[in-house]
Amino acid sequence: MAAKKESTVPPETLALYDKLVATNPQIERKGDTVPYTSLNGHMFSYINEGSLVLRLSDEDKAAFEQKYKTGPVISYGVIKKDFVNVPAKLLKKTKELKPYFDQSVAYVKTLKPKPGKKG
Repeated sequence: MAAKKESTVPPETLALYDKLVATNPQIERKGDTVPYTSLNGHMFSYINEGSLVLRLSDEDKAAFEQKYKTGPVISYGVIKKDFVNVPAKLLKKTKELKPYFDQSVAYVKTLKPKPGKKG
């Protein structure tokens, strides 16, 4: 039996992420090595190299990037077009971050569900 992979996410970051996810009782955090949330087969938040990443509509993404001066999310050399990097300082402010998490949930609900996947 293969050993379960351990997450490389710092425990403090994971605790803050769990606290944010807990603000929405309809959403459940998934993933052991890469913590994430998804709905209708679409991932909309995850921890990438120790930082939180959120999926937002174009309008919300532009406003977020302007307010928090964040750059593009690059994963495996590819720019992820509807995702934003959440600054570490903001992750510590659950109350300030919650509206963006809610925007992310609302946005992913507008996307066509992926066939054969739940959650």
